[in-house]
Amino acid sequence: MPVSCLEEGQILTVRITGEIDHHAAKKLMTELGRQIDTTLPKEVRLDLGGVTFMDSSGIAVVLRTWKRMQEVDGTMTLWTVPACAAKVLR
Repeated sequence: MPVSCLEEGQILTVRITGEIDHHAAKKLMTELGRQIDTTLPKEVRLDLGGVTFMDSSGIAVVLRTWKRMQEVDGTMTLWTVPACAAKVLR
């Protein structure tokens, strides 16, 4: 599950591709935490456009990222949510 991060000003855009399952979620949460701690953005944009599968572990990734951003007085938004991810998030 490749992840690419782009920092523009105080906005960190994280593009996620592939599957977000139990194993991928652990790695993703670690990487997101590291990126947030390093860049201290005011906003994180999770771009899920390249996600091909997501189970409930993806919800944990979204919630943990949202909670971490609250801790640093920032916000988190979801971008380009594909149908497979939207179904799980609903």
